[in-house]
Amino acid sequence: MIKKLAASAVVALALSTGGALAAEGESYIEDFAFSFEGPFGKYDQEQLRRGLKVYTEVCSACHGLKYVPLRTLADPGGPNYTEDEVRAYAAENFTIYDEELEDDRPRIPADFFPAVSGEGMGPDLSLMAKARAGFHGPAGTGLNQLFRGQGGAEYIASFLLGFNGEEEEVAGSILYGNTAFEGGWVSMPPQLEDGLIDYDDGHANTARDMAKDVSAFLMWTAEPKMMGRKQTGFVAVLLLVLLTSLLYLTNKKLWAPHKGKQLDL
Repeated sequence: MIKKLAASAVVALALSTGGALAAEGESYIEDFAFSFEGPFGKYDQEQLRRGLKVYTEVCSACHGLKYVPLRTLADPGGPNYTEDEVRAYAAENFTIYDEELEDDRPRIPADFFPAVSGEGMGPDLSLMAKARAGFHGPAGTGLNQLFRGQGGAEYIASFLLGFNGEEEEVAGSILYGNTAFEGGWVSMPPQLEDGLIDYDDGHANTARDMAKDVSAFLMWTAEPKMMGRKQTGFVAVLLLVLLTSLLYLTNKKLWAPHKGKQLDL
């Protein structure tokens, strides 16, 4: 009876917060509201800056961004750093081995974010927001993605907030319970807690805020040209509507005499 009540409470929580929970035991992905969603959505520049700070101070020790050039931090539509800010950020946070110098040197905007590998290190996050699908169903058909998007950013945020405090030792390794991960157990311990990072813009720094900010940033690393793609798509749709209208009027003009009608267009 207690288990049934607990399961009902979890399902109610999922529905009230807009999450996706198909059945007991399956992963729970919350449907967060991000500014970049929808046909006219845009990245929030300040959120991307905050997300970059979370990545730098929390995630970069174990997760790389090897496909992301540092210079893109200055691109329009992204964090929109100045060239000087990019240069300072690269030099202060990352080094790279220079074969000519035969020594490490600070990274410059022309370099990429570092790759991170080795025992205990996590996967590269450059394209993680596109690689992970937060929403599926019904019955694994993927129809939910037509209305709610792929949900990669939602998956990352839900994963970071999904630790339930349970631990289990398997073959000498500690696993941590996570409601967002299929299977329910992960090797990465919880990373975020309220007040862990102080934002430069004074924004709230709860674990939930940090999870959303870094997820938005990782969506940008995976889709840096999303805004341009949406603008191009919007123009293409307008042109198709115009072309369809012209073709319809032309068709009526050509066929009107053969149908016993005269149109003055």
